[in-house]
Amino acid sequence: MELPVASWHEAIFRRHSRRTYSVQVPEADKLTRLERVCHDFRPFPEVRSELVRSSPEAVFRGLIGNYGRVKGALMYVAFLGRMDSPRVQEAAGYAGEGIVLEATALGLATCWVGGFFRPEIVRQHIGIEDGEKVLAVTPVGYAPARKDRTERFLSGVIRSHRRKSVVTLINGKTMPPRLAEAFAAARLAPSAQNRQPWRFRVEPKAVVLTTDRSFSTSTISKRLDCGIAMLHFELGARAAGVEGKWELLPAPDVARFIF
Repeated sequence: MELPVASWHEAIFRRHSRRTYSVQVPEADKLTRLERVCHDFRPFPEVRSELVRSSPEAVFRGLIGNYGRVKGALMYVAFLGRMDSPRVQEAAGYAGEGIVLEATALGLATCWVGGFFRPEIVRQHIGIEDGEKVLAVTPVGYAPARKDRTERFLSGVIRSHRRKSVVTLINGKTMPPRLAEAFAAARLAPSAQNRQPWRFRVEPKAVVLTTDRSFSTSTISKRLDCGIAMLHFELGARAAGVEGKWELLPAPDVARFIF
């Protein structure tokens, strides 16, 4: 499946994580489209996405008890990967964010959940292959126009709308003007606790994405977050007419975007 650059790049600037959902069922044509993209968008063979048309009520749990729990969602998407692959985390982030952006383009709300969910419940809903693990999930559906008090509080705690500057993300180096759109898109990539654990190293014919060295209390892999940033960067670059492809790298680097 070719990247739908125009619609997904535009969705980057509209996507907001939502934890509270309405009872409105998404239209059949939208669910069919989302299901097809889950099936067709598999840039890495070791990861897959499954739209689960079952209530995820038992899947999600709150940050403290039920506080911060996803509420009211009627269905969800599970992101699965084969754990014998050394690149499974970044692959899941890249592929999973494609599904999230497709849902956003369809007018649906989502929320990456990598730590506070019950994978054993997911396994009751869908078949899990040997060696596979549920790496993350996202609710899918319509959200109320305004966030409730709990959502507003969590947004403030996590500071979901505060982002590191591009200068910080490239370690104070000079940004090539032709990559401004790519870095702007990467800057908006979601991550656990909005930690943005990626940094970029600009080379003459490529840009290398690597993890930062900061301590994090999150159990969610930094490389999964970096996979999300990979897709954002690529969409921004292609939207600006800069073509390239990713080459995955061993730790601590993640990938190199070769022009």
